[in-house]
Amino acid sequence: MTDVLIIGGGVIGLAIALELSLLGIKVTVLERNACAQGATWAAAGMLAPQAERLSGDLLDLALRSRSLYPHWIDQLQGITGMECGYWQCGILVPYLNEVLVWKLNLHTLPEYCDRAHTKTIQTGLNHNVAGGLWFKDDAQVDNRYLSKALIAALRLRSVKILEGVSVYSIETDQNQVTHLVTSHGNLQSDRYILATGAWTKELMPLPISPRKGQMLEVFDPNHSLKTVLFSEDVYIVPRQDGRIIIGATVENVGFTIGNTAQGVSTLLNNAIRLYPAIAAMTIQSTWWGFRPHAPAEIPILEVSPTYENLVLATGHYRNGILLAPVTAKVIADLIN
Repeated sequence: MTDVLIIGGGVIGLAIALELSLLGIKVTVLERNACAQGATWAAAGMLAPQAERLSGDLLDLALRSRSLYPHWIDQLQGITGMECGYWQCGILVPYLNEVLVWKLNLHTLPEYCDRAHTKTIQTGLNHNVAGGLWFKDDAQVDNRYLSKALIAALRLRSVKILEGVSVYSIETDQNQVTHLVTSHGNLQSDRYILATGAWTKELMPLPISPRKGQMLEVFDPNHSLKTVLFSEDVYIVPRQDGRIIIGATVENVGFTIGNTAQGVSTLLNNAIRLYPAIAAMTIQSTWWGFRPHAPAEIPILEVSPTYENLVLATGHYRNGILLAPVTAKVIADLIN
C-alpha cells in the first residue's frame, strides 16, 4: 500500500487526506500549528466562481468544484453527523453607480437585475442601488464548521494527524524526496504532498506569497440578510444563525500580523454603505489571515517537475474553500 505524507493541515491538505483515505491509501497529515487554523479559519466560506468573475481554466475548475459541493458535504455529514453550514443562498452583486452599470454593459448579461428586482432579492440595500447581478447557483459554507467536520472525518477514518510539527526541510536525492527533517524527527513516506499555502516558499522555491486579509463579524438579531452581498470593496456573508461575516482587505505586507484601525474601519464603512442596517449591529470579533497568492491567481496542482514523488497543491489564494473538493480529486488522480 502506498503511504502518503501531506505537509499542511489547512482545508486543502485535509480535503486531500479524506479523498485519499476513501481510496484506501494510508495518509499522515503534518501541521505546524493546529489544523485549519490559518487561512482556512480566517475565510468567509463563499462558493462564488461567478460572483468573483473568475475566467478561463480557473473558472472551469471552480465551477466543477462548486458542482461537487452538495455530494461532498453529504459525504462529510454522513461520516461525522456534523453540520457544515452549506447554504445555496445565492450571491447578489449590487451596483450603486448607474453610470457604471451602463458603462460595463451589465444590462446585457443574463444575470442582470434592474433596480426593482435587485431590491426584491434583498431588502434594505442602499437606496441608491442602481441594479445588480444575481448568481443564484453561488453558495456558501461555514468554513469553521467545515474544518471541524473534516478533522473529525479523518480521525474516524484513522488518518494520522500530527499537529505542532514544524517541517524544517525537504531532503532530496536526484529526482526523489528522501525524507523530511521535522521537529518530530526525520519522517519518510512513499509520496509527499506539499499543501502549505502562504508558507510554501519556506520549503520550496515556488512563486507563492502571502496576501493578508482582515475581517470581522457582526450579529444581526433580526436575521434580515438572506443572501451574500458582494461588491468590489467588500463582501457581506450572512450565516443562518444571525452572524454576518464582513471582509476582506487585500494587503501585500508579508506576514505582518494583527488587525488595524484603518483596515477594520474601511470594511465597516464599505459594508454600511452597501447595507445600512449593519451600522446598528454589534461587533462580535475581528481577525486576519494570510492567503497564498500565485501568479494569475491559479493554484499549482501538479507533480513536481523536479521530484517525481512530490505533488504540489498550493497557491489557492482567495478560493481555497471553494476549490477544496476538486483539488482533492485532482491530487488523488495524480497519486492513485
